[in-house]
Amino acid sequence: MKSGKQRRVEIVARRKKLALKRKAITTAVALKNTPYRMVPVNEELLAPNNSYGVPAFVRRGYYVDIPFRCADCGKEEVWTGSQQKWWYEIAKGFVYSSAVRCRACRRKEQARRNEARRVHLEGVARKNQARMMKRAERSS
Repeated sequence: MKSGKQRRVEIVARRKKLALKRKAITTAVALKNTPYRMVPVNEELLAPNNSYGVPAFVRRGYYVDIPFRCADCGKEEVWTGSQQKWWYEIAKGFVYSSAVRCRACRRKEQARRNEARRVHLEGVARKNQARMMKRAERSS
């Protein structure tokens, strides 16, 4: 005869096992029925967000190619499912964000930001050096 506590542990374990089995079946069916350009979503790898809803791609179960127009040059581009998978699951991007710049404009923007950061840090270093020189002059 088992105690109530032992029985509950067994029930919980069985429920978890059945849930995993159900999820594997639904994933297999979803993958079988998805067209060529759709990449499956792994919800466990998504960055946490404090939203009441879930993004459309999570409800759908796969990423699809999304066309967009570059915000800088106006060129028509496609944000592929594999790029989305990398952004959301590996880079942990915000799940409600999407691509707005083409690759070339994104690289230009990164270079501009890096240059601005370098100029700023040089200015801060010059300012600190001048401050240290003044302190040295006062103390001597």
